[in-house]
Amino acid sequence: MKLQVDGRKVRGEKRRAEIIAATLRVIERDGVAGVTHRTVATEAGVPTTSTTYHFSSLDDLLIATLISCARDMATEVYWMIDRARARGSRGADEVAGLLAEALGPRRGRTMAEYELYLLAARKPELRPAARRWLDVLTSMVRHDDEVSFRVFLAGIDGLLIQGLIDDEPPSADELRPVVAYLLKPR
Repeated sequence: MKLQVDGRKVRGEKRRAEIIAATLRVIERDGVAGVTHRTVATEAGVPTTSTTYHFSSLDDLLIATLISCARDMATEVYWMIDRARARGSRGADEVAGLLAEALGPRRGRTMAEYELYLLAARKPELRPAARRWLDVLTSMVRHDDEVSFRVFLAGIDGLLIQGLIDDEPPSADELRPVVAYLLKPR
């Protein structure tokens, strides 16, 4: 029996993904305040009716973008953990490299993701999507000590925020000792 692929559904999912990617680019460039159906449609190269068809409200669009960011981050962290385990590493090198990448070449995206993440403090409807980010990370990393793990996550958030306001992004070499300290068993 041959499976039928619904071409409309595939095209619809592709269009949704394009709109979400465009939303993230608008946030990178203009901040969350710059997100409208019109600006996102222009960025995506689609009619405004397409953005409103797939996302009836801006909150729906922002939630989908935040969830997409969380999924991308989870994938990246999963592969980072896999590489660290394969090397027999505790992960300091890998985490420092990931942070340096986030604060250097991907600085705009990191800033956009944090802006979305912080928007959840003002918009309760975004909070479940923002919490999903932490839930995914927590589920992926084996940890024996909940307090130490939360300290590690808070430290990583702090490093990212500090790195975003630095004039020059820190290098992996500069971040490595701080990450190693955060990873030390307590």
